[in-house]
Amino acid sequence: MNKISSKTLQDLEFNTVLKQLSVRCTTELGKEEVLLLTPLSSREHILDALGQTSEYLSSYQNDNSIPHHGFDSVNQELKLLKIENTTLEIGSFRKIGSIFHNVATHIKFFKKFKDYYPLLYKVSETVHLNTEVPTKIDSVIDKFGEVKDNASNNLHQLRININTVKGKINQSFASALSTYHASDLLDEIRESVVDNRRVLAVKSMYRKKVKGAVMGTSKTGSIVYIEPEATLRYSRELGNLEFEEREEIRKILNELTNFIRPYASDLYAYQQFLIHIDITASKAKYALEMNALLPTISENREMHLKDAYHPLLFLSNKYKNENTYPQTIELHEENRIIVISGPNAGGKSITLKTIGLLQLMLQSGLLIPVHERSKVCLFDHILTDIGDNQSIENHLSTYSYRLKNMNSFLRKCNDKTLFLIDEFGTGSDPELGGALAETFLEVFYERGAYGVITTHYANLKLLANELPYVTNANMLFDEKSLEPTYKLVLGQAGSSFTFEVAQKNGIPYSLINKAKKKIERGKVRFDATIAKLQKERSKMEKTGSRLQEEESKARTEAQKLEDLNSKIKSKLENYQELYDHNQRMIYLGNKVNTLAERYFNDKKKRSMISDLLQIVETENSKRKKQTVKEIKAKKEKKAKVEQEVNKKVEVIREEKKIKKKKAEITEKNKPRPVFKIGDRVRLLDGKAIGSIDKLEKNKAFINYGLFTTNVSVDQLELVNSAANIAKGKGVKK
Repeated sequence: MNKISSKTLQDLEFNTVLKQLSVRCTTELGKEEVLLLTPLSSREHILDALGQTSEYLSSYQNDNSIPHHGFDSVNQELKLLKIENTTLEIGSFRKIGSIFHNVATHIKFFKKFKDYYPLLYKVSETVHLNTEVPTKIDSVIDKFGEVKDNASNNLHQLRININTVKGKINQSFASALSTYHASDLLDEIRESVVDNRRVLAVKSMYRKKVKGAVMGTSKTGSIVYIEPEATLRYSRELGNLEFEEREEIRKILNELTNFIRPYASDLYAYQQFLIHIDITASKAKYALEMNALLPTISENREMHLKDAYHPLLFLSNKYKNENTYPQTIELHEENRIIVISGPNAGGKSITLKTIGLLQLMLQSGLLIPVHERSKVCLFDHILTDIGDNQSIENHLSTYSYRLKNMNSFLRKCNDKTLFLIDEFGTGSDPELGGALAETFLEVFYERGAYGVITTHYANLKLLANELPYVTNANMLFDEKSLEPTYKLVLGQAGSSFTFEVAQKNGIPYSLINKAKKKIERGKVRFDATIAKLQKERSKMEKTGSRLQEEESKARTEAQKLEDLNSKIKSKLENYQELYDHNQRMIYLGNKVNTLAERYFNDKKKRSMISDLLQIVETENSKRKKQTVKEIKAKKEKKAKVEQEVNKKVEVIREEKKIKKKKAEITEKNKPRPVFKIGDRVRLLDGKAIGSIDKLEKNKAFINYGLFTTNVSVDQLELVNSAANIAKGKGVKK
């Protein structure tokens, strides 16, 4: 495959994708290197990169998560290792050891889970597992970044001596401190530390009484810091030992550097491996955020992008909680070129950029946000002409620049090319520019190239109708509101809705009518016809959608009726069985009754038993002998019916309970009436009506005529108020 030009990367905003990838990298080197990412040059490399990204993405969804790959750059250390007699610092050894341990962890992990991550395992196999370097570093430097005591015999002995001398210093200093403190020669603080040495805090007036070396004074001059004479000798010895320790450590680190120097190439390879893992992880994170996946990579020349999203627009809208409209587009041998037309701001350019950017991402090893049933192929060239490419530096107009670009297209275009051109033919006289654009399109067609163009030119729309492997397409507009729906429809050219949009934006109709007269009548009629076809298509789509909904409802209703019909049939069969059974029982009962009457009259037992047995045998001969399986099935059927009945009964009971509760709540929430003397009332659970003679606190004295009783007002229901009785209104029922 050939290299894709930087102009194409710029036109399709591939650099913005790389910046978003860089943010998702863990390491600084990963962030730097991912910005240099370009489409890969061979099919094998592309498939490997896509597979690795897909494998890393799968690690977020299973229990075998890939180990952390973070590391610090060792580029400076690699430079120093190339120079002889250089010595690395302890921090450098820690970084090198960390990289070696990290890579060893990854190699072991991918080997263990090679069935889950075969392609990542294949990458890890290219790195040689080196255990000598980390083992050597660990034998010299501890986890706190200090050289170990046993790094050499000499260092071990020196540190024993240092500790011994430090003990003598502390002992001699403590003796001096005790002596001079008892003599009241010291200040309240007694001691301090100067140049990492313990000193006595002596009152300045007694400085000559204390033997030793003066190390300094306080700011006020009231205290003189003196190192006691007893500790001076040991301090000098300690200084000599510490110097020897530093020299020994430098010697050890120099030896360690010389040990690592031959493995510089391994260290570089390890760092590159971790950078590769970091970039792959960033691709997987990016894919996770926009629900991207690996579509089918076809060996044939076919592209079917289903529900494809523009990655940058999708993520931007996702963070704003706004909708992004996907597009479905298809290119194959019998539909190589698509000519998209329609009004501005309808989504033509974004559709063009979506196709191009997704193809660039795919050929750079990135997963793309499309439906899982999408299918793509790979192209050697991706040629673009998008946006206003006026070149101020080269003193070229837009049209001159576009012609120069077309010349480049003509040199590179072949059957393995994808070309994307926005506003094809613009920048010159519409008729002349349109004719030249038509010629270019014919050349691209003859060479078997695949492509998508957007245009307003009628001659290009007509050419798309004439050529067998070119298809017209349009971005749908709502015919009433003239708002874009951002939906691409193949098979029909789109109108620019020039005059309709102008009218919607308040341009006077008289001016629009005047403009129509200035152009050829045929063009107006052609554009109007296209606009009318688009409106009809939009109506048909809405009608089709409505019919689908109605069809779905009709199917649902038909299914319900079918279920109801089967239930009714089942019930009728059960009723028929029950009726036949009852009729047989009546018939047998009549026979037995006849036998009983005859026996009652003649008392002939033998004759009666004989006739009864005959009846029983006759009935048994009609019965079909059932197997154990049939009896069991019958019992199960009976149990099932009983269960269904019980369920229905439970549902009815629950409904009754709910209704009862609602009624009780309604009754509770119902405002209680304020009773007055003379009101006609009755008990809540009674029928007799009486009148209130007297009210005391929460009790009412009710007169029923024959007797009087007193009850709580909460148990009463108002039938008719005294005011209504006075007005002659009827009793409440």
